[in-house]
Amino acid sequence: MTTARRPNISAVGVFLAALFVMTALLSLATGAFRIPLGDLFRIIAEGPSRDTVDAISHDVFWQVRLPRVVLAVVVGASLAVAGVIMQGIFRNPLAEPATVGVSAGAAVGAVIAIIVGLNQLPLGVQVAAFLGGTLSTALVYVLSRTDGKTEVVTLILTGIAINAFAGAVIGFAVFVADDDEIRSVTFWSLGTLGLATWKAVGVVIPLALLGMLACVRFSRVLDTLSLGDRSAAHLGVRVERVRLQAIAVVGLLASSAVAATGMIAFVGLLVPHIMRLVLGPRHRHLLWTSGVLGASVTLLADLAARTLLSPAELPLGVVTALIGAPFFLLLLRSTRRSQGGWA
Repeated sequence: MTTARRPNISAVGVFLAALFVMTALLSLATGAFRIPLGDLFRIIAEGPSRDTVDAISHDVFWQVRLPRVVLAVVVGASLAVAGVIMQGIFRNPLAEPATVGVSAGAAVGAVIAIIVGLNQLPLGVQVAAFLGGTLSTALVYVLSRTDGKTEVVTLILTGIAINAFAGAVIGFAVFVADDDEIRSVTFWSLGTLGLATWKAVGVVIPLALLGMLACVRFSRVLDTLSLGDRSAAHLGVRVERVRLQAIAVVGLLASSAVAATGMIAFVGLLVPHIMRLVLGPRHRHLLWTSGVLGASVTLLADLAARTLLSPAELPLGVVTALIGAPFFLLLLRSTRRSQGGWA
C-alpha cells in the first residue's frame, strides 16, 4: 500500500503567497465604491498624502478599505493559528478557540458593554470583549484542573458548559435591551469588519504579533504532544505547563480577534484542517501556512459579505458559516474514507 505524496512546502508557500496577494488586491479594489487597478497602484505609490489621484478614491482606500483589509488579515491569521494550537494540544481536528469558551466569553464582554453603554467610549466594546475572552479562558482552565492536572476531556466539557452559560447571558441581555442595542448586539455577535478603523487595527496588531511570536516555540512540542501526554512526559515535556501556556496564547489570539470583529465561525476550525490534509501533522510548517491561508479565507469571506447584496452588507460570521459548514462536512467525509486525515 502506497501513501499519498505530500506537496513540496516551497510550492505550497508560493501558492499561498500568490493567493494572498491576489485576494488582498481584489479586496482593496472591490466594494460599493470600485477603484480601478491602475488607480489603486498609483494610490499605493503616492502614499497617504493626497496628490494627483481622485480625492474620493484616495480617501476610500486609506481611510476605509486598507484598515478593513489589514484587520481581516490579522484576525484571520490569528484565528487560524489559534485553531492549530487548539487542535495540537487537544489532539483533535475538531477543536477550535470556541472549544474553551474564548469566543463566547468575548461575546459576553462585548454584549454587556453595549447594554451598559460602554459602546459610547472609544474602543469600549473591544476592550470589554478582550477582557471577557481572557477571563473565560482562565475560568475554563481553573475549573478543569484536578489534583494539579488537566484532562483534555474535562477541558472540552468545561468549555461547552461555559459556552452554554455565555449563550444564556447573551439571550438575557438581548431580552432587556432596547431596539438600538439589540441591533448592535446582533450585528456584532454575527461578526463584521464594517467598523474597522486604524485605531482598532493599532490595538489588535500588537496582541496578534505577541501571540504569533509565542507560537513559534510550540511547533516541536506540539509534535511531541501528538504522541499522547504520557509519552510526551517521558520525552521530557512538561505537559501541564505547556498546555497552560498554549491555552493562554490561544486566549490572547482569539480574544483580540473576536474583540475586533465579533464572532467569526469556522476559520479557526476549517483552515488548520485543510492545511493538515495538505502538509501532514508537523507543526513547523502548519502554523505559518495556516496563518496565511486564514488571512486569505477571511479576506474572501469579507469580500463576499460586501458584494453579494451590495450596497447592503452581510454579517461576516454568516458568510463564513454558510461556506465553512458544508465544506467542513465534505472534508470530514473525505477524511473518514481515507482514515488518515489527522494522524
